[in-house]
Amino acid sequence: MWALLAVLVAVIVIVEYRDRLHAASGTSERDARQLLPLPVNQLGAVEIADACVLHRFERDAAGQWFYHGVHTGTEASHTHAADPALTQRIERAMAAFGRTRVEREFPLAGAGTEYGVATPQTVVLVYRPRESQPLAQYAIGQVAPDTVSRYVLVVGRPVVVTIPGYQVDNLLALVRSATETTQRGRTAATP
Repeated sequence: MWALLAVLVAVIVIVEYRDRLHAASGTSERDARQLLPLPVNQLGAVEIADACVLHRFERDAAGQWFYHGVHTGTEASHTHAADPALTQRIERAMAAFGRTRVEREFPLAGAGTEYGVATPQTVVLVYRPRESQPLAQYAIGQVAPDTVSRYVLVVGRPVVVTIPGYQVDNLLALVRSATETTQRGRTAATP
């Protein structure tokens, strides 16, 4: 009995070790239900356009996330907020977004107006490091009838998917947090 228990524990330890090793190296197979085409540790930037304002979260040369600032037509320059607390917040939000799984798929009928993806309030673009063309683009639609999911159009695919609504809420909360942190920094720097 004890030998069987010891073998079972050894098998569990080996499986867990291999899973962690593959996850750390980024070589594990991607689950087909994952929203993102790559693990987050292989992304270089994520842009979130919310209410026609573009917010860019980018990795520096050391792989640390930072907020690249708000890009609007009226702002001549942009900022790179190097706040360690904000960096941790960005890392947590991006790691959570990287775990987003597709719940359901629906055929894209027409322009997707019934799902709210024809004229989305929020658009998310993900980039590989040092690339100017997005790897993937997501038009975030309205809340699904179940009230806990959001419709998302993966641009270029003939389907609309649903993802957990809290994933979108987390990204929008990150945008608010980064914007507030940057604005507080500007206010503190102004004499």
